[in-house]
Amino acid sequence: MYSEELKKLANKIRIDVIDMIAEAKSGHPGGSLSCVDILTVLYFDKMYTDIQDLSNPDRDRLVLSKGHAAPALYAVLANRGYFDRSELKTLRKYGSILQGHPDVNSTPGLDMTTGSLGQGLSAANGIAIAGKLDNRDYYVYVIIGDGELQEGQIWEAAMTAAHYKLDNVIAFIDNNGLQIDGTNEEVMNIYPIDEKFKAFNWNVINIDGHDIDQIRNAIDKAKEMKGKPTAIIAKTVKGKGVSFMENQVKWHGVAPSNEEKELAIKELKGGSDNE
Repeated sequence: MYSEELKKLANKIRIDVIDMIAEAKSGHPGGSLSCVDILTVLYFDKMYTDIQDLSNPDRDRLVLSKGHAAPALYAVLANRGYFDRSELKTLRKYGSILQGHPDVNSTPGLDMTTGSLGQGLSAANGIAIAGKLDNRDYYVYVIIGDGELQEGQIWEAAMTAAHYKLDNVIAFIDNNGLQIDGTNEEVMNIYPIDEKFKAFNWNVINIDGHDIDQIRNAIDKAKEMKGKPTAIIAKTVKGKGVSFMENQVKWHGVAPSNEEKELAIKELKGGSDNE
């Protein structure tokens, strides 16, 4: 798929994210919008998937460690064809296949249940080790929020991935710089992220997390690395694409009103009412 097509698709997915959170009157728009481009490139360009056989043992896996960004993943899966897009309207409703955080037992296409921050990389390591033991060639992608780096388990898992030379683990750090209580520096300074992963013997790549070509190239380079896991530090904007949400802490976990939803969707459509 061409980069321009992926950009348009990511914008469509952002509209779905806003619409579904507004419908649910609950959710996390800021961190969902910041990781849309990464998820779009993965599921529509780089990951090996098999929608006809969701248990295909050779498929690539994805762990959304920042589970509160589930709306972005759900919108990507729906647009990829894992389930009908009408399900997006049921986000967070009782009995829905789309719960507030990813539940592998509810949603077609999910590879791991997540929600408690800091645990996703450990799960990804386990899946990656299983792949090595079974002589499978799949990759395990994990998306980690920058605020999650304050969790000690992340660094135990980083040490483990390097120790076992898990070159089939590719971790994206969604570095939007904000968390629920303020900036990362104010809450607990996590920088320099790249130097920390290098110290744990990881291959490290820094990119603009909204640049489709940079995301694609980083994945290609990560796959070339042998004997080390790769951390792709993706600089992103919280609330990306909606002017009044961008870089605003308040949109970490607040649903837009109907009026705000309409304004956001109009912006994402380029200022027109046409999709």
